[in-house]
Amino acid sequence: MDKRINLGKEAPHMYDKLISLKHDMQALIKDANINEGFSHLLLLRASQINGCAFCVRLHTKDSLDAGETIERVSVLPAWRETEYFNEKERVSLELVEAICYIKDTHIPDTLYEKAKEVLTKKEILAVEWLALVINALNILAISSRLEVK
Repeated sequence: MDKRINLGKEAPHMYDKLISLKHDMQALIKDANINEGFSHLLLLRASQINGCAFCVRLHTKDSLDAGETIERVSVLPAWRETEYFNEKERVSLELVEAICYIKDTHIPDTLYEKAKEVLTKKEILAVEWLALVINALNILAISSRLEVK
């Protein structure tokens, strides 16, 4: 199969804007005091749902490098069946998943109300922006067929 156009390399001005959004999202994560390792698990979970091999590899490594345990990384697709995640983390994972499946879920009001009970406004803001940005990055990587090394 012929290589695809690398969207980032062919339109660097657009790619730079997306990376700027990523940096702004990371600042929101930090401002909300969301643990860096867990933020990578949120990015990893969205990438798993979207089937982005490039980002799955990247965020698995980043999670581990940021101090996440292999147990939490390995059970992430089945997080609901474990006790590895606290209440805030569980709601955050659920919110990220709902955003990834927005076509089907439209982020149910019940989930949003639960998020408001468990998370601060800053945490909700950071988690939602994280989901939005990683979905865009997943689309970029998948569309360009970025090589997984």
